[in-house]
Amino acid sequence: MSNHDRGGLQMYNLSHELSHNMPQWPSPFSAPLVTNKLLYHGMHGQYQVEYDGILHRGTHMDSPIHVQSNTPYLNEFELWKFFGTGVAVSIPKGKWEVITPEDLESATPRIEPGDIVMINTGAHRLYGDNDDYYSYSPGLYTEAAQWLVDRKVKLVGVDVQALDHPLGTRMAEHGPGPILPHLIDEYREYTGREVADDFPDWEPAHHVLLLNGIPGIENVGGELDAVTGKRCTFMAFPSRLTQGDGSPVRIVAVIDPDQTFRIPSFDQSGE
Repeated sequence: MSNHDRGGLQMYNLSHELSHNMPQWPSPFSAPLVTNKLLYHGMHGQYQVEYDGILHRGTHMDSPIHVQSNTPYLNEFELWKFFGTGVAVSIPKGKWEVITPEDLESATPRIEPGDIVMINTGAHRLYGDNDDYYSYSPGLYTEAAQWLVDRKVKLVGVDVQALDHPLGTRMAEHGPGPILPHLIDEYREYTGREVADDFPDWEPAHHVLLLNGIPGIENVGGELDAVTGKRCTFMAFPSRLTQGDGSPVRIVAVIDPDQTFRIPSFDQSGE
């Protein structure tokens, strides 16, 4: 039996590793610290790892409270949000390009209401502590996020640094930014336009998706290419952290090549 084949089902990991050495979004918050607290198996019969860090690193899921007060925490989502049928779609994008509604409308397989959607721009192949992945990433913005809401999808993952295009984050002139002010000059030189004109809103994809009840996953990766262009069953369960605004998440895509295994369907009430 292969690493992917389990009882006729093919299972694929779509998450990056969680570790002390994971790549870091450029922010003033500290990097995760993972330490080994007890190394003495022979003496104590125990090995214990301690993690100290924020919940928004690596492959992770955001909740509405992350962007607006008095909205749901991650543990307040019902379980059906994190499991079901969906698609992994190829939408190739390069430096600072924007995912558009037209890209989503023409994606294959077709994105249907109720789908879990994993978007493959190709950026996950650059994942690392580098400007190409973080500063020059493509991404979602207002219009594409609204398209996903209007299509009534139930969960969205993207293989880029955030749910939003980097120039819609505080890397540029938003919130407490710019934390990378040189990007404003670089964008002007690269495009002949102003960041403030092309990306006037702060994290609109976060707001549009999360405040419409659609959890969002950032930094999708792993074996994403292997399932892109296919309809799959996805499982992406966050930790049950009380009042959590985010969580590392393990995404698993399952394909049944023989079409013999039946995943039960759930309506919007979870029944």
